[in-house]
Amino acid sequence: MTLPETDVRPETTDQTQDDRPEVFHYVQKDKIAESAVMGTYVVALCGEVFPVTKSAKPGSPVCPDCKKVFEGLPPGGGDDD
Repeated sequence: MTLPETDVRPETTDQTQDDRPEVFHYVQKDKIAESAVMGTYVVALCGEVFPVTKSAKPGSPVCPDCKKVFEGLPPGGGDDD
């Protein structure tokens, strides 16, 4: 799945038994690297809180709640002030 250039992108939380992510969540883009390096937690659009551990690949399952919130956001990410 290709995402438009915005301030969110899918990341993972839920794990299946074979260590593959169950779903990927949308999080603020500027928090991804900090979380991956420092181990800090991010908050997904659906409210899930987790440290970033993996990146989504094309075709990865996306959290339906995150997707619904993301699709309701205005284009451009809102940081064009």
